[in-house]
Amino acid sequence: MATITSDLASNLMISAVALTALTIMSLAALRGWRDWIQLKREELAAGHSIGHDAAVPHAGSRIEIADLKERLRKLEAIAAGVDL
Repeated sequence: MATITSDLASNLMISAVALTALTIMSLAALRGWRDWIQLKREELAAGHSIGHDAAVPHAGSRIEIADLKERLRKLEAIAAGVDL
């Protein structure tokens, strides 16, 4: 009978420690998440994001510009009477 209560107490202690550790890790992760969200809100409020230079166009813009240049080249070739 003594071993059953000893095992029960041991299991209860291990469970309590594990739950406490999980709670601490969850609270730390939640704080980090909230701080990250606040940082992103401040970036949006400032009107720019970190690591993006205003002089450098976005990848989507570069693709659109390249596509427009290709279309223009084709139209100029058609206007000049060159067969592509």
